[in-house]
Amino acid sequence: MLKRLQILCLALLFSLAQAADKPAAAPAGETVRGEVLETMDSGGFTYMRLKTKNGEMWSAVRAAPVKAGAQVTVENGMTMKNFESKTLKRTFPSIVLGDLGGAAKNAAGASPHAASAAQSDAPDVKVDKARGANARTIAEVNTKSGELKDKPVVVRGKVVKYNGGIMGKNWIHLRDGSGADAEGSNDLLATSSDQAKVGDIVTVEGVVRTDKDFGSGYAYKVMIEDAKIKN
Repeated sequence: MLKRLQILCLALLFSLAQAADKPAAAPAGETVRGEVLETMDSGGFTYMRLKTKNGEMWSAVRAAPVKAGAQVTVENGMTMKNFESKTLKRTFPSIVLGDLGGAAKNAAGASPHAASAAQSDAPDVKVDKARGANARTIAEVNTKSGELKDKPVVVRGKVVKYNGGIMGKNWIHLRDGSGADAEGSNDLLATSSDQAKVGDIVTVEGVVRTDKDFGSGYAYKVMIEDAKIKN
């Protein structure tokens, strides 16, 4: 589930930054390896023409200092058909959007998605429950989502993952030490126009939404929407 959310966030970032014209997505989770023949930086992303065992292809990752001749691995890839880059004024018949991995990642710095994932899996999170009539733990919101649907809640937790400016919102994952990782009840997503950073302890007030589907098979069973954030 975490990998699918990472791929979704990456695709949304590209869609926002490049204003792509409804590209059609092929199977997600690909890994591509090859030699960099050419690079172009635009819109906060690095586009790479790669020589792979299956021939030449284009790929794009978050901006990174990759040079021609380097051997790279692109992980968590999603193939996009007829992807239009407004900033490059170019349409790619096929391009793989993903995370820079392998040795190139170590040289350029860890992929933002990989770093966020590591934070979101951090153990020993323990945050006291919020106070008030609508106060809930993260486990309670997840396990009682049916009765809490479309109702306001107040949750206090630690920011373990943050993606800003996607679809006009900031996407914030919280944990408070409640719930179980195996059940997925220990992590809660909130969207907000307010900002936060990984490691912050915040109080989030918003409305519980269930079964939010963003298309292409990506959906959130439970989340808090349009939240207000207080430190």
